[in-house]
Amino acid sequence: MIAMGVGMKIHRVSAFSYENKGGNPAGVVVSDVMPSDGDMLRIAKDVGYSETAFLQPYDGGWRVRYFAPEMEVPFCGHATIAAGYVLGELHGQGQYVFFLNDGSIDVSVEHIEHRGSFVSLNSPATFSEPAPAEYVERVLTIMGLSREALNPLFPVRFASAGAKHMILVLQDRETLASLQYDFESLKSVMSEESLVTINILTMASRQKFHSRNPFPPGGVYEDPATGAAAAAFAGYLRDIAWDGDKHFEVMQGEDMGQPSRLLVSYESEVGSSINVSGEARVID
Repeated sequence: MIAMGVGMKIHRVSAFSYENKGGNPAGVVVSDVMPSDGDMLRIAKDVGYSETAFLQPYDGGWRVRYFAPEMEVPFCGHATIAAGYVLGELHGQGQYVFFLNDGSIDVSVEHIEHRGSFVSLNSPATFSEPAPAEYVERVLTIMGLSREALNPLFPVRFASAGAKHMILVLQDRETLASLQYDFESLKSVMSEESLVTINILTMASRQKFHSRNPFPPGGVYEDPATGAAAAAFAGYLRDIAWDGDKHFEVMQGEDMGQPSRLLVSYESEVGSSINVSGEARVID
């Protein structure tokens, strides 16, 4: 923790860790008064993680905002998991209400002896729609991918569960592992559609996917665990009438040396909240 003045500290937590290793680091700031936008952006840059969550007590729950090093993000899953971990440490396990810029979500915290905490969130409502063919071609070109690399069972769509993502499902794991792209080119193209990340996946089984998440709009080449993207992907699967298991896991960060596991489940009702959960641990 780094002192930031009276009543304010930065907590550093790794969310969606796997076997008490890896995960996605997030900063968490809990204070009586929400810092200014400029201060939150500065703190997020200083912390240097893909996101930092800022929490303030509000209406029996917690007002929360999320900042990447270069922008505010409307919703961030891994920073929510990290924030749940911190509240569990400060106020005990149980259920918390988070008030976002748009709507609210529930977060549950359960302590795991010798392994940090298990934190679960229920996402904002989901939505997806087809991505324009010309736009898809531009993204694929920047990533050095062809249409033939895509799995035809999974159409390319924009998907949201509090933040907008693009869903690309590839045919094979090797292509996913070797993925590279030009940072500035992809950042520019993503800004046209206000995308937060591009969620690129392969299917290992009907209960397991591998994922990588470029995040250039936030100033980050790749995220090792992205709860918002996992929730958006679940909503997407529901929208395309995916006939696989409604309870599945997403393995992410493996190609970065930061293995992460996200547990995802959803119900049949179109647009309804997605449950995303995983382990969290403090970063020493």
